Amino acid sequence: MSEFQRLRCRVAFHALQFRPEIQILGLRMVERLRASGQPFLAYHPGLVRDTLAYHGCAELFQDVHTELIQYRRAQLIKQGIINDELSVDSHSRRENGSCPLMPEEVGLLLRAMGYPSKTIIYLAGSKTFGGQRLLIPLRALFGNLVDRTTLCSKTELSDLVGPEAPLPADIFRLPLPKREQQLIDQWKKAGPRPRPLPPPPDRPIYQHEKEGWYAWILEKDKEPDPSPMEHRMQAHRLIWDALDYIVSVEADALFPGFNNDGSGWPDFSGLVIGQRLYERASSRTYRPDRKTIAALFNITRDEMYHPKRDWMLSVKEHLNRSLSEDGFFRQSLLSKPNSFLSHPLPECSCRIPSVETTKQIKGKDGRIVFGGEEECPKWMELARAEGARNDDMESAEDDNDTVEQLEPDAVDATSSLTSLIDHDEEWDPND
Repeated sequence: MSEFQRLRCRVAFHALQFRPEIQILGLRMVERLRASGQPFLAYHPGLVRDTLAYHGCAELFQDVHTELIQYRRAQLIKQGIINDELSVDSHSRRENGSCPLMPEEVGLLLRAMGYPSKTIIYLAGSKTFGGQRLLIPLRALFGNLVDRTTLCSKTELSDLVGPEAPLPADIFRLPLPKREQQLIDQWKKAGPRPRPLPPPPDRPIYQHEKEGWYAWILEKDKEPDPSPMEHRMQAHRLIWDALDYIVSVEADALFPGFNNDGSGWPDFSGLVIGQRLYERASSRTYRPDRKTIAALFNITRDEMYHPKRDWMLSVKEHLNRSLSEDGFFRQSLLSKPNSFLSHPLPECSCRIPSVETTKQIKGKDGRIVFGGEEECPKWMELARAEGARNDDMESAEDDNDTVEQLEPDAVDATSSLTSLIDHDEEWDPND
């Protein structure tokens, strides 16, 4: 059975890979982020329309976004996916931890953790529901908020898409104007005098009011079927998500805005956390408890930008605990029953014979969430020993080369120091 489990892990984390050109551009983006010499943090808001509608978070938004979420929630109820009422209290859902953290709240949390305003934050996610308006507070706190459009040129992104057939132009056309004789006939049939004045001419319908993902709300109650262009843009977003996935896995720190939603659907942040846990279990991955965070923000809702010192200490304590074993155990208890890929331990790990067996920790469903790793197979031990031997040989050769290069440099440094002492009689070596 263990061999089948290892095969499952190798398929999930090794066999399934992105296209080579996507991997190359993704790693190139990581190099550009680290070109300044400082680490960067990846942040995925998790603001997706389907997820917000599933949990009833419509009241956290404004205007047309609330109507879009409610319309989608009505569809989910009609399809039998949701067995709940259409109108729910979004603020109580938020306090329960069912709604995602807003970008403004994430910015305040990172500032409370001590991240400077010059920190490089990579914004993952091909589409953020709510638009750029929700990101304005986060950009005000951290000016180095970048995404794929900032790191890549249009040519690099279009090369991933490849050549595409042109789509027919879907241009809105105004109705044909009425002839003069038609207007006269309508005036005569308008009824006995005194007749009201004719209505003023219609306001011109601008192009931006007819194009866009929310234009249908202005005219009709039913959402139209996606156009060919929308289907194409949805396919493009899958490629952008692949790039964001590579960058988020390689990031020095990860802050998920929404994961472990309890719906059982795979989410972007959960998959990234599982990949980082499999490749580098010690990577800096925040696992905040949204219910606790909501309670903390309710305390200082009126003074969010000038919180008290006790509040900042509470935030630091909670986020640091999410980085430790407590956050790891909580993540495993929430993720394990829903998705194997979001927490691949201990199934995808093994123990070398020289290490003592760790104590097993089981969740509520009886599954092992920590400890109990089986011993690594012999072929893996031999490969590990051979790799360590090769690394030692390479490091020894590098040390010899370094010593040979340093010897003439040391002689030059000594001669230059001697010349400085000869030219300056008042020079004191203790200064």
